[in-house]
Amino acid sequence: MTRLQRWADRTEVPLIVVALVFLGAYAVPIVRPDLPRTVVAWCEAIVTVTWILFGVDYLVRVLLADHRWRFVRSNLFDLAVLVLPLLRPLRLLRLLALLSVLNRSTADNLRGKVVVYATGGALLLLICAGLAITDEERLAPDSTITSFGDGLWWAITTMTTVGYGDRYPVTTTGRVIAAALMVGGIALLGVVTATLASWMVQQVAEATEADQTVTKAHIDQLAARIEDLQGEIRRLAPPPPATTGAPAGPDHPGAAPASG
Repeated sequence: MTRLQRWADRTEVPLIVVALVFLGAYAVPIVRPDLPRTVVAWCEAIVTVTWILFGVDYLVRVLLADHRWRFVRSNLFDLAVLVLPLLRPLRLLRLLALLSVLNRSTADNLRGKVVVYATGGALLLLICAGLAITDEERLAPDSTITSFGDGLWWAITTMTTVGYGDRYPVTTTGRVIAAALMVGGIALLGVVTATLASWMVQQVAEATEADQTVTKAHIDQLAARIEDLQGEIRRLAPPPPATTGAPAGPDHPGAAPASG
């Protein structure tokens, strides 16, 4: 096990905790905008601290990697999630850090990753979209999304492609969030459908393989039984009659002369 793998194993659970704290600190001022300024300041400080921890984790992983530039090229998503939100218009991309942590914490097998992405990713996408759209639309003129409940309802109807139209974004950033949610919702639907189809194909293949194994075992048993019966038949069959020599003929020595 490499140093990078050991670091990833040791920091997996702490990073999950940090990600949940980050999400909570980000969500509280949005869900409860009437909180005292002191509480809001504490939440902003927690978001900043957790963001620094994400950055420290990324920097340590770069330093521990055997091939650092290759590691950076292979983890451009993590780097973008850390750097781009430093620009205020892109600060909502901080929520993608949760997806990055989720990716590192999934099962080792492919289907385990797909299942975790399909379930955890769907919930995370709904919550983050609801928070983001509420944060952007709440104070906009003529906005129809003025609370987290409105934002969450809008996220559900948008992600499921229902689209009642009673809630909709009016700002440019809100429409960008809506477009990302639409694409993400369709992608997750495709992942769920593909996972279900893969599971069904596997179940049919396993059942067919089990049937084939049982059938082969029965054929082997029948072949062995037939071989035993053939041996029993050979044992019980009467022996062939023994020959006593060739019969005497006219040309055989000792034969009686023919009468004239």
